[in-house]
Amino acid sequence: MLEAVRLGLQPEPEPEPGPEARPELKPEPGPEPEAGRALEPEPVTADPPRLPGRPLMTQSWLDATFLHWAVDPAKVAPLLPAGVLPDVIDGVTYVGLIAFRMHRIGWWPLPGLPYLGTFPETNVRLYSVDAAGRRGVVFRSLEASRLLPVATARTAFRLPYRWARMSAYRVGDEYWYGSRRREPGLPPSRSLIGVRVGSGVENPSPLDHFLTARWRLHFTLGGRTVHMPNAHPRWPLHQAELLACEEDLVAAAGLPGVASGPPDSVLFSPGVPVRFGLPRPVSRD
Repeated sequence: MLEAVRLGLQPEPEPEPGPEARPELKPEPGPEPEAGRALEPEPVTADPPRLPGRPLMTQSWLDATFLHWAVDPAKVAPLLPAGVLPDVIDGVTYVGLIAFRMHRIGWWPLPGLPYLGTFPETNVRLYSVDAAGRRGVVFRSLEASRLLPVATARTAFRLPYRWARMSAYRVGDEYWYGSRRREPGLPPSRSLIGVRVGSGVENPSPLDHFLTARWRLHFTLGGRTVHMPNAHPRWPLHQAELLACEEDLVAAAGLPGVASGPPDSVLFSPGVPVRFGLPRPVSRD
């Protein structure tokens, strides 16, 4: 009989935090596109570009399962921040449902928090490119089981985090992730994801890199679209067999019907340590 190893704890009620100072927005150095003209997207690379300046935050993403569905770019374009377009490969873009364990979020150079900074997370994300050709992701929702990080991310970065009752655990070569939203006034959106992890991917495909090697986040902060760079070692990817995917998070994120069939890509990674830089406007005022 296989022994289950618990990887996530049920959240305990935590007090709402006071207001947090928003990070200062710094202009992005380098050339800018001419008015009305976008630059070609940067190459997709398995290794990150150099993080500009000092890190702002550190964390690790562990036991990550990536589920993706191909969609028409026109379907997701209205859901992106101003000045950002769907990033495409072979004429389509993708909607991602990503489940993992967040481990020890911290403000650099302080050590990450062992309890408040460690929790399961499941997010719905889209793939974006801005007028300067920088590729990134746009989060439509992020479920997390620690109330304080949820409230901090909403206040400081205006990210769409949702407080949820969550679990993440392993049974042999199977990984299971559960989530149920617990915020008053919101529908109890939920997800149950299970995968069986296989052998390592020795030669990731261009699509594998496109879906996982994303070196910034696009979002709206202070009325402007910004990008927040990140850096980490290249993902150690594994093949994975989908055992279960019962969820309504993708529909609740404004994409009904997208996840009604099996995903077009299923990948797993044991994880990477991550550093985030300061958010910067996608273009100067």
